[in-house]
Amino acid sequence: MMMCNFSVALLGAATQYATTELHMTTTDRIEKQIHLAASPERVWRAISDAREFGQWFRADLRDDFLPGATVRGRITYEGYEHLMLEMQIETMERERLFSFRWHPYAVDTDVDYTQEPTTLVEFRLERAPGGTKLTVIESGFDRIPADRRPRAFEMNSAGWTEQLENIARHV
Repeated sequence: MMMCNFSVALLGAATQYATTELHMTTTDRIEKQIHLAASPERVWRAISDAREFGQWFRADLRDDFLPGATVRGRITYEGYEHLMLEMQIETMERERLFSFRWHPYAVDTDVDYTQEPTTLVEFRLERAPGGTKLTVIESGFDRIPADRRPRAFEMNSAGWTEQLENIARHV
């Protein structure tokens, strides 16, 4: 097991270790987790409300997250503002599981990613002492075209580390 712990200062809270990277023996799946000093109710609101999700994820999302919905919005992350985020919402089990599908690292505006398979992103919440354990799993990379699979995996792995730090600051 490979550990990637980064100390994150949270305003008004003790220092937390942001991410732990798990199960890196596969190229099909990224799995990371974080202990958040916030209740499952608070974390659920941060991941299940599209506008709040967009605040920490850095995307301008206007539609509601509902199972079966496609949600789109402009990326607000510096350097990527020209891109649109598109997510197909899969599962919403209150305070337990939120999942969606998307095209990983779809950043080349000259490529039509709609013909490619998507990956599945899952946010799993568990009540933990002093807060919530949040696990993010993105799977399905082995189905991504071979020529872009390694870069998509690498960039999303680094991206999930950053996004977990973002949600820690947010909640």
